[in-house]
Amino acid sequence: MKNNVKVIVATHKPYEFPNVPYYVPVHVGRAIKQNDFGVLGDDTGEHISLKNSSFCELTALYWAWKNDFFNDVEYAGLVHYRRYFSGQELTLKDKKIASQAELLSRLEQCDCIVSKKRNYYIESVYEHYKNAHFAKDLDMTKDIVASKYPEYIPVFEQVMAGKTLHLFNMFVMKKEMFYAYCDWLFDILFELESRTDISNYDAYQGRVFGFISERLFNVWLVQNKVHLVELKVTNIEGENLVLKAFNLLKRKFLR
Repeated sequence: MKNNVKVIVATHKPYEFPNVPYYVPVHVGRAIKQNDFGVLGDDTGEHISLKNSSFCELTALYWAWKNDFFNDVEYAGLVHYRRYFSGQELTLKDKKIASQAELLSRLEQCDCIVSKKRNYYIESVYEHYKNAHFAKDLDMTKDIVASKYPEYIPVFEQVMAGKTLHLFNMFVMKKEMFYAYCDWLFDILFELESRTDISNYDAYQGRVFGFISERLFNVWLVQNKVHLVELKVTNIEGENLVLKAFNLLKRKFLR
């Protein structure tokens, strides 16, 4: 089968990756540590690799966008070294992940594959962000969207008032949509970066632009009426859901 999709696997460390050409590991933040573990880096051509501590996997996204990484395929994607869309045909570390054939089969039904929504149940998307991070950054993001893309504000408010969210910045979408999304996303994030002092943030909170982008991705999807198919996410290393729930409650009530 001809490769008609390429999916970046964002990674910051050596790991076991799928042994197929359509999953392409990209070392994010390679300009910072400059260690080479045998995969592509996000520090060639036009890049923001040095911003990886605050932009997270988006440094790979920016690199792919600006250097036309997806020029030879129809569909562009992003996953993580330990998080993939679930499938049945491809095995990685004894876990089943989506093959190219499975992704393309889904894409015949939609414009974009995303992760199944997480439901916060006890709080809105905005309240969750406020309890887990710094609300001022999300408020500033809204101000920037209002200034640059005012038509997005009703949907921005709708998403923030809701209780569900597609997380992880994971997707596989038509290449043309990928370019349009990056144009919009980075225009907002670079403006936010210019207005935000994160010098006193710890390493976790310093990932602010990655966190904000997850919320913006949902806004963009709704505003543009993107036809979606949701897939479960397989975590290669497993997830402690009880601990996640405990931490959510702790942030909400004990912060």
